[in-house]
Amino acid sequence: MNDFNKIVKILWRSWWKVIFKDEIHDIIDPDHRPEFNSQVSKLVYRLKANGDIISLKAWVYIVPDEEDKKLNSVDLWEKYYLKLAKKYITQTCGSQYYISWTKALEFHMKNYSIPEKICVINRDVNKRIKFWANEIVFKTLKWKKDAKTINLFARTFSYHNNIDIWGLQFKISCLELSLLESSLVDSIEEWIAINTITKAIKKYGNILDHEIFENIAPYKYNMSFNRLKELSRNINQDLYNLFLDCIKKNWGNFVWEWLRNIL
Repeated sequence: MNDFNKIVKILWRSWWKVIFKDEIHDIIDPDHRPEFNSQVSKLVYRLKANGDIISLKAWVYIVPDEEDKKLNSVDLWEKYYLKLAKKYITQTCGSQYYISWTKALEFHMKNYSIPEKICVINRDVNKRIKFWANEIVFKTLKWKKDAKTINLFARTFSYHNNIDIWGLQFKISCLELSLLESSLVDSIEEWIAINTITKAIKKYGNILDHEIFENIAPYKYNMSFNRLKELSRNINQDLYNLFLDCIKKNWGNFVWEWLRNIL
C-alpha cells in the first residue's frame, strides 16, 4: 500500500481531472489486498479532510487547484460537469457514440450550458446515469423492417462531428441529424424544443445538406420530417419542399397536417 505523501503526488498528476473512488483505491492499494480495506477508507477520508480531493458527488471527486477550494458547490459542479460527462461517456462507450437530441443542436448553436439531460446514442447500451438534477441517457436506436429489428447506429454514426468544448473533445450528431433527432419525442413527459429547432432552421436553413436528409429519411424519422416540414413552412420554402418530398417518397401521402396544432 502506498504511503500518504506518494498518494498525494500521484493525485496531483491527475490535476484538473475528475477521479472516481475506485481509481483512488487503485492508487492507494494497487494490489487490492482485503486486509487494507479499512485503511483505504481512512486514507480517502484524510484526503478529503486535507483538501487534497473534493467530493463532487457520491464516489466522484476532483483534485482541486487553489481556486477550486474557494468555489461553492454549484460553481464547482458547473466547472467540472462536462469533464464528468466525458468520463462517463468514455467509460461506457469508448469512442463509439455521438451526443444527439436537443443538446447536440444547442452545441451547434454555441450553447454550452449544462443541460438537464444529455442523450448519448451508441451501439448497445441503454441506461441512465443520474446526478442531482442532471442525467446522461445512453440510448440505442432501433428500426423495424420486414419484421426485423435493426440497430441504426451503424447507419447514423457517420453523420457526426467532432467538436472541442473547453478543451474536451466530443462527438455530436451533425446539424442535420441533430434537427431530426431533436424533433423526436423522447418521452411522454417531454416537449419538443420548438424554439431551439426554429432558431436553427432560421440560422442554418440555407446551408443544410439536403443529401443527408434524403439518406436518413428511409429510417425511423417519419414524425421528425413531419414536424420539420411544418416548422419550416413559413421560414424556408426549399426546406419545406425537401421535407415534403422525403415524406412522399418514403411514406406515400403520410402528411399529418394536424401536427400544426401542437407547434
